[in-house]
Amino acid sequence: MSLPPHTPTEMMTIQAARRLKNGTVCFVGIGLPSAAANVARLTHAPDVVLIYESGTIGAKPDVLPLSIGDGELAEHADTVVSVPEIFRYWLQGGRVDVGFLGAAQIDRFGNINTTVIGDYAKPAVRLPGAGGAPEIASNAKEVWIIIKQTTRSFVEKLDFLTSVGHLEGGDSRQRSGARGAGPTAIITDLGVLAPHPVTKELTLTALHPGVTVEQAIASTGWDLKVSEPLAVTAAPTTLELETLRDLYRRTSEAHGTGPVPD
Repeated sequence: MSLPPHTPTEMMTIQAARRLKNGTVCFVGIGLPSAAANVARLTHAPDVVLIYESGTIGAKPDVLPLSIGDGELAEHADTVVSVPEIFRYWLQGGRVDVGFLGAAQIDRFGNINTTVIGDYAKPAVRLPGAGGAPEIASNAKEVWIIIKQTTRSFVEKLDFLTSVGHLEGGDSRQRSGARGAGPTAIITDLGVLAPHPVTKELTLTALHPGVTVEQAIASTGWDLKVSEPLAVTAAPTTLELETLRDLYRRTSEAHGTGPVPD
């Protein structure tokens, strides 16, 4: 029996998972980054090293964690160390290849907001906050961000700058003292963006199957630049979809967290 068609969120998650390679040391955020990282581990990259903020190294969860403190992460990890060791020795020591983050808002230079929507003193929405994201964004060798692309999330100006991307563009990140290459890929439900090599402004480099350039431009709160030629990502395979859906099914059964996100 054939599988139901993939959703935009599934396309985004699987496209993000494909980027992870065997042996990559990845500092994983909760939510979609965690789903993508574990799909990679369960399919083409069984030897990827997943690190979570709570101190788990080589995490191999059978279900998706509800938070960084979920015991599922420690139960199947290669080892568990202290939080200071994760940040000082692994992250600040330059041992993390990829920081994998989500965001509520992102601007044209890959700076992200996970703190508040609206005025900080009287916000319309108070978000989960920074957690370890500022340190990950500042110290990982490179950063990937997974986020749905809408004019509410892709904004001209952040309501609050939680974690640095390429700051004002150009060499401003380097001058700030932040380490690593910063955001190198933004994976959305419409396509993939990457920073321009000189200006560092995010540029649309690929679209998912069935998505148009006009859709991407209309879903962006700034004048989105489009690369030429523009690539088209490959649709999810049966194995990728089955793996992702089974992961969410097990998670739902274990935690009662509902079906695969739309």
